[in-house]
Amino acid sequence: MPNPSVVPTSTESPELYDPPELTRENWDRAGARLLAKLIGEFAYEEILRPEPLETDEPIEPAEPGAAAGPGRHPYTLTVPDRPETDGGELRFSARRGAYGSWQVDATSLTWTPGPDGPEKAEPTRLTDPLAFLLRAKHVLGLDGTTLGHLLRELTVTLAADARLDHTALAADRLADLGYAELEGHQTGHPWLVLNKGRLGFSATDTSRWAPEARRHTDLPWIAVHTGLATYRGARGLESADSLYSRELSPTARELFADALKARGLDPAAYLYLPVHPWQWDDIVLPLFAPSIAADAIVPLPTDGDLRLPQQSIRTFLNTTHPERLTVKLPLSVLNTLVWRGLPTERTLAAPAVTTWMQGLRDGDPFLKDECGVILLGEVASVTVQHPLYDGLDEVPYQYKELLGAIWREPVSRHLAPGERARTLASLLHTDPQGRAFTAELVARSGLDAGTWLRRLFAALLPPLLRFLYRYGTVFSPHGENAIVVFDEKDVPVRLAVKDFVDDVNISSEPLPEHHAMPQDVREVLLTERPSFLTQFIHSGLFVGVFRYLAPLCEDQLGVPEEEFWALVRAEILRHHSRFPELKERYEMFDLLTPRIERLCLNRNRLHLDGYRDRSHRPHAAVHGTVPNPLHQP
Repeated sequence: MPNPSVVPTSTESPELYDPPELTRENWDRAGARLLAKLIGEFAYEEILRPEPLETDEPIEPAEPGAAAGPGRHPYTLTVPDRPETDGGELRFSARRGAYGSWQVDATSLTWTPGPDGPEKAEPTRLTDPLAFLLRAKHVLGLDGTTLGHLLRELTVTLAADARLDHTALAADRLADLGYAELEGHQTGHPWLVLNKGRLGFSATDTSRWAPEARRHTDLPWIAVHTGLATYRGARGLESADSLYSRELSPTARELFADALKARGLDPAAYLYLPVHPWQWDDIVLPLFAPSIAADAIVPLPTDGDLRLPQQSIRTFLNTTHPERLTVKLPLSVLNTLVWRGLPTERTLAAPAVTTWMQGLRDGDPFLKDECGVILLGEVASVTVQHPLYDGLDEVPYQYKELLGAIWREPVSRHLAPGERARTLASLLHTDPQGRAFTAELVARSGLDAGTWLRRLFAALLPPLLRFLYRYGTVFSPHGENAIVVFDEKDVPVRLAVKDFVDDVNISSEPLPEHHAMPQDVREVLLTERPSFLTQFIHSGLFVGVFRYLAPLCEDQLGVPEEEFWALVRAEILRHHSRFPELKERYEMFDLLTPRIERLCLNRNRLHLDGYRDRSHRPHAAVHGTVPNPLHQP
């Protein structure tokens, strides 16, 4: 018999994962683009403060044949010498836009070493954001701990961008993709520089589970005893059996029940839910080991359906049965400011929040019939408590978001014949040839650009404004949560909204419309003062999406940025005229104020929270104010 104390060794040579996208060409192209974004977004948040260059000559693009672009002017940023780093001067051209934004030309970035650098050094094109980060660490005010993690997160983001470049499709081909498939071609949050850091994933994990991997996969399921797990469902899904009868085949249900019976367990005492394989291996097995040993958590096979990860990385669309619900699962990786788990109390309340929000919509003829707004309900959830962590307020919040599932309605279920859906974020995409996805859609529509934009704003704004003014309620309509529904000619016709569990906020000032709000909904929804509630539309939609869409439309559609914002303002005023009885609300929730507070997403990572653990999720930082392009004296 073999000696059990001897660990066998493998004689096989392991195969190393060799990513084909990591080529010099891909790396430099993605690096220049990411560096331009870093400079622009850090300048917007006043982390960096470039100065106008005192010259009448514009900075020429470093790439032959590249155009400097309209309205761009030269700027300079001086990096002083330090004992451990050589200083120098960064020069570039940029266009200033609405809300004080910067659009930096990636082809114009040049670096000139300072007086202590090489003798007679000539300016060189700069394409490496990592090298710039090291040179400018003192200018950026970074401590060593933050810098170390920041370099890792920036490197991983850049590698993901290189992969996207390696597999990129032309805009006309992207326009033919379905909703789920198009998600795998998006480039991530336009505002956050570190938008694909995914701390916790290995390179192999990324190749399997990142949205840009575009890998259809089957998810394993687990059974959790009702002593740990709690089910909640919206109307029609009040019981877990009603969910499973719709979402699982009879074969899968029988397979799950037989797996429990084989252990001598009663299936009626358990709830079923899918689990992300990475989460099972890295989080559930180590941290729920006592519950697994006690058969309170039992691993099950897959249900047989293939699913595709979306931009949020923890959300999976069912591609085998598209009519079935989307699943959102906790994934304990740090990405875009927060750990991507599922907060226990919000997961528990998700169906109740859905019922209340959809009730507001269904009771309002303007929202339901005229706007046809789609609220993708989070109609069922299973919350799994950790026996130790969930009772401790002081532990890092990542340990209270470890296990559970939310089932959300798919947008395909709500589309009329001929309609198709795309996330709002897709409108910011530009293909490798420089053609904007929006320009492709406008061309297909047969409309002129100004008319198409008016149709876009008429689809997006009225339902968001109605919820704000009439009900003191806002979503966070950023590019991933807001979904544009198009007709058969690719003309925008209406809005769909998702992600109620994290992003619905209500006015802290009591309104009559809140009197009928159920207590469990009231307890979980975040509240904000009326003057700040408008920030969710300003920062989520106007700053977070339109700030980038406006210059893109000027460059590729010939719509001046001033005209773009005039069209947005006109749609808001049109809504005011339609409902004059809400005049007091327009003043309470003033979207047209001269200035708004500047929310900062990158400042949070660099200067406020860094990478430290905390007991509650961080929020965007506020730094000064910026002019509101919607204001007219």
